[in-house]
Amino acid sequence: MLTSPLARYQNNAKAGTNPVLLSFAVFIAVFVLIPVAALLYLALAGHTDEWPHLIRYVVPGAVWTTLLLLCGVALLAGTMGILSAWLVVSFEFPFRRTLAWALVLPFAVPTYLAAYAYGEFLDYTGPVQSAIRAIFGFQTGGEYWFPPVRSLSGAILVLSTVLYPYVYLTTRALFMMQGKSASDVARTLGASRFSVFLRIQLPMARPALAIGITLALMETINDIGAVEYLGVNTLTFAIYDTWLNRGNLAGAAQIACVMLFIAAAAVSVERWARRRQRFNISRTTSAVHDAIPVALKGSARWVATALCALPVLFGFGIPAFVLGGYAVKRLDQLLEGRIYAALLDSLLVSSATAVLTVLLAFVLAYAARVSRKPVVSLTGKIASFGYAIPGTVLALGVLIPLAAFDNWVNTITRASFGFSVGLLLTGSGLAIVYACSIRFLTMAEGSIESGFQKLSPHLDMAARTLGCNANQTFRSILLPMMRPAVITAALLVFVDTMKELSATLLLRPFNFNTLATLVYEDASRAKVEDASVASLIIVLVGIIPVIIASRSMINSSSRFRAFVRR
Repeated sequence: MLTSPLARYQNNAKAGTNPVLLSFAVFIAVFVLIPVAALLYLALAGHTDEWPHLIRYVVPGAVWTTLLLLCGVALLAGTMGILSAWLVVSFEFPFRRTLAWALVLPFAVPTYLAAYAYGEFLDYTGPVQSAIRAIFGFQTGGEYWFPPVRSLSGAILVLSTVLYPYVYLTTRALFMMQGKSASDVARTLGASRFSVFLRIQLPMARPALAIGITLALMETINDIGAVEYLGVNTLTFAIYDTWLNRGNLAGAAQIACVMLFIAAAAVSVERWARRRQRFNISRTTSAVHDAIPVALKGSARWVATALCALPVLFGFGIPAFVLGGYAVKRLDQLLEGRIYAALLDSLLVSSATAVLTVLLAFVLAYAARVSRKPVVSLTGKIASFGYAIPGTVLALGVLIPLAAFDNWVNTITRASFGFSVGLLLTGSGLAIVYACSIRFLTMAEGSIESGFQKLSPHLDMAARTLGCNANQTFRSILLPMMRPAVITAALLVFVDTMKELSATLLLRPFNFNTLATLVYEDASRAKVEDASVASLIIVLVGIIPVIIASRSMINSSSRFRAFVRR
C-alpha cells in the first residue's frame, strides 16, 4: 500500500526521537520537579512542634481569606473582562477602537504597584477624601464614612482592576470567532441581545472564560506585595511571615504544601468541570460576520463607552496618575546610584531568565513537533505546571536544593583546599533565575509552540527530500523562521521577571535589589513617593507586552475585516 510523504514523516516521528533531544526534555521535567520534591521533603521531614499552632491559629484563617480573595477576584475580574470583551466585539460606540487596545493597558501595572497607588489615592490625605471634605464641609474623618482600601474588599478591587485583561483577551478572541447561527436563531425566537449573550454566547465562551480566570487567580495566589500592603493575611503572606519573621522554615514549607494543593486542585477542578464541553468554532464566513459590531444608538452608546472606559481608568489611569505625579516630584532620584544599581540587577536577572527560559521552552516545543512519544507529551505537561506554583512556594522549593549544593561544594573545598568558595548559587542571584525560569516556562513554551504550529510539517519533508538531515533542517529552515516567536517569548519572560516580586523578595542575596524589591522596601516603610521613579520604570517596561498584545488584536481584526470584504 502506498503512503504519502507526510504519512511517512509522521510515522518516523512516532517511531523514534533523537535521544539527545529526548534526554533534554526529560531533564527539563526534572528541572521543574526538583523544587516541588524538595518542598515536600522539607515539609515531611521538618519538626512538627509548631504545626499544631499553625493549624490552629494561622492556616484556617489564611485559607479562608485566600479563598474569599480568589472568589472575589474571579467574580469581579471575570465580569469586567467578559463584559468589556462582549461590548467591544459586538457593538459600535464612541471610542470603541481606542478602548479595544486600551483595555489591555492594566497589564503594564504589577499588582503591588496598583496597591500602593490605590493606598495613596484613597487615603485620608488623598485626592478623593480631600475632595469629599471640601465639597461637604467636613473637618475630620470621623464626620463621614469612607470604605477602607486596606481590607479584603479593597484587595479584591485592586487585584481585579489589573488582572481582568487575562479574561478580556481570552474571551475577546473567542467572541470574534463564534459563529452567528446560534445567535440568529435565538434572535428570530424573540430573544434580546442581552439574553442571547447570557444564554448562548456566554456558555459558548466558558472555556476561554475559565482559562482567563484561572490565569488571574494564579497571579492572585502569587501576589505578596499587594496583600501585605493592604493588610490581607493570605496563605502567601503566611508563608513569608512564618519563614522570615518566625524563623520556621519547615512550617513555611508545610503551609506552602497546602497552598500548592489548593492551586493544583483549582486547575484540576476547572478542567474536570469542562471535560465534556465541545464547541465547534470555525473561522467561516458566518463566524467573521458575527465579529462585525452593531451600531448602538442613543444613550446606550455612551453607557457602553463608560463601561469599557472604567476598567481602563481603574486599572491603569489611577496608578499612572498617582505614580506619575509622585515621580515628577522625585526626578532628583535619577541622580541616585541605588536606582541604577537596582536597574542593573533587574536587567541581569531578567536577561538571564529570558535566555534560559526560552532555551528550555524551545527544546520542549521542538521535541513535541518531531516526536509523538508519550514521554515527550508528559514532559510538556510537567513543565506547564510551573506557572501554577506561586512565587513564594517556588522560592522555598528552590532554596532547599541550591543551599544544599552550596554547602556540599563548601565542604569539599574546605576539606581539599582549606578555603570556602561561599554561596555560589544562593548568593549570586542564580536562585532567582531558577525560580523565574520555572514559573514563566509555560508562557515561553506557549509562544514558541504557537510559532511552530504556523510552520507546516511539509517544510521538514521538503528539506529532507533535498538532502538535508534533521540538524541541517533545524538550523537552516526552522530556526530562522522561528525567530519572531523566540523574540516574543524572550521579551515576555524578560518583562514578567522585571515585575516579579514574590520569588525575588525571598531569594535575593544581601545587598541585592531589583527595581521590584526596591519599590517594596520603600513602600513597606510608608515611602511610596520615594518609590515612584522605580515604579514608573517598571510600568514603562511593562507596556512593551501590552503593545505586542494590542498589535496582535489589531492584526487579527484586520484579517477578519479583509475576509469579509472578499
